[in-house]
Amino acid sequence: MIQLYNTLTKQKEEFKPQVPGQVLMYVCGPTVYNYIHIGNARSAIAFDTVRRYFEYRGYQVKYVSNFTDVDDKIIKASQEMNLSVEEVTAKFIAAFYEDTAALNVKKASLNPRVMENMADIINFVADLIAKGYAYEVQGDVYYRARKFKHYGQLSGQSIDALEQGASERLSVEDQAKKEDPLDFALWKAAKPGEISWQSPWGLGRPGWHIECSVMATKYLGKTIDIHAGGQDLEFPHHENEIAQSEAETGQRFANYWLHNGFVTIGEDDEKMSKSLGNFVTVHDLVKQVDPQVIRFFMATTQYRRPIRYSQANLTEAANNLAKLKTAYDNLTFRLKDATEAELEAEVKQEFADYEQQFVAAMDDDFNAQNGIAAVYEMAKQLNIYAEKERVVKETITYLLTNFTKVLAVFGIEFSENDVKPDAEIEALIAERDAARAQKNFARSDEIRDQLKEQGIILEDTPQGTRWKRS
Repeated sequence: MIQLYNTLTKQKEEFKPQVPGQVLMYVCGPTVYNYIHIGNARSAIAFDTVRRYFEYRGYQVKYVSNFTDVDDKIIKASQEMNLSVEEVTAKFIAAFYEDTAALNVKKASLNPRVMENMADIINFVADLIAKGYAYEVQGDVYYRARKFKHYGQLSGQSIDALEQGASERLSVEDQAKKEDPLDFALWKAAKPGEISWQSPWGLGRPGWHIECSVMATKYLGKTIDIHAGGQDLEFPHHENEIAQSEAETGQRFANYWLHNGFVTIGEDDEKMSKSLGNFVTVHDLVKQVDPQVIRFFMATTQYRRPIRYSQANLTEAANNLAKLKTAYDNLTFRLKDATEAELEAEVKQEFADYEQQFVAAMDDDFNAQNGIAAVYEMAKQLNIYAEKERVVKETITYLLTNFTKVLAVFGIEFSENDVKPDAEIEALIAERDAARAQKNFARSDEIRDQLKEQGIILEDTPQGTRWKRS
């Protein structure tokens, strides 16, 4: 039984999909005006891990994540780069796919874009006006937040507190246009030189919040199972999505709301963000750090908890990942001398016990820390079995197959072909083995040192000499 912490109700709840065995999931995607930083990647990795776990448990997941390709930041970037909005967004959408692929984030079932859904956005806004939830002023359209009786429920804020905060942020121009400080923009009248679309209210473009309401309901239905995103989106973005969507459809927008914790940096745990200028882009980081280490670092922390980005934490993740890879390699190596026999029931049961621990942890709101602890126990079992004098091929295959399935939940993939055999290395190892057999230890040591200088580490085992790159 999978339990989720629902931000809307502030408690853990049993996950009950609308259609048994299926999950309809919407995750807010990036605004594509720059390369994503690892704070952005946290959301992509966290909810890719959630998706993968649902699939591990047998669910079919329809996973929709949007691209915001019309926005003030994009318009500013296009002016600074002397490119069209379309050229800027095309560049950074391609970069997003490249960077997330490096982190082994599965492609969404669908990545809708604002520009491709403009007619639906305009119709949605028109419906809200017709129902009395929105009004037009000088080409702008605003949503009457106070008219939606549940406004503030998701973020746990009172109308009075929200009104005070909104009043402090309003410009004189906005104060003159809005009926209420709480009201927010659904459509913005075009400014000179800006990209715009024709609408019943004149040339303009959508407000930020409306796009997700339109695309989530268009591609997943009026009620979705899970809506997810970063904690910084709870208010106002997700709060406004709920108000817009439920006013338009008359139905509950999302049954479960999931929000991932921030990536912080420094001893003060300052939130990483582009606005603060303290960010590290994935585009740059994957050139310096193994992307699989970054993925492991992010995926093995429970999604709601903050992650402190530091070299020390990356190094720890690299060491832990190396231990899992070593266990995989140790057992894979024993396939060469394994006996043909039936799968050993005791070994299978021991692994199944660890797998049950893994499931229990991940069923509890995707508790990745406890889940990976069970995976470390699996790795120990693989190492112990690999040391046995007699091993069974069926047992090794069972252990490797199921170990691989569990690791895939975290987006980690190993292969016995990770390093293709190198004829020169194999020849030197054969020469070294012959030298050892002839007790020519000087030549044996010379070859070991020669390979070490090339980054090749040798390991002598009862089953022969193994090698790996350092």
